Amino acid sequence: METFMVVCTFKEGTDMADVFAVVAEEQAKVAALAAEGRLGSIHLSLARGTVFIETFAADTDGASATVLSLPMAKWWNIDVFPVGAPSLPGAAS
Repeated sequence: METFMVVCTFKEGTDMADVFAVVAEEQAKVAALAAEGRLGSIHLSLARGTVFIETFAADTDGASATVLSLPMAKWWNIDVFPVGAPSLPGAAS
């Protein structure tokens, strides 16, 4: 499993009342995916309309599929970034 950071931005014209209406459904799905080891931390910046989701998958397609399975994903544009720990100075790459 690899680690990915998925950056989700709300699509233009999103009605936040619709988004808030599915919060309970979103929380339940997040809990299920976390229990499966597919999601880690989630950070939200409402002021910037951005959600940062730590995802664990074999590849970027798997990370995308995990995030797109969330109820709120229909209102998001997503960008997937593979992430990892920085190398130690002098370590072989």
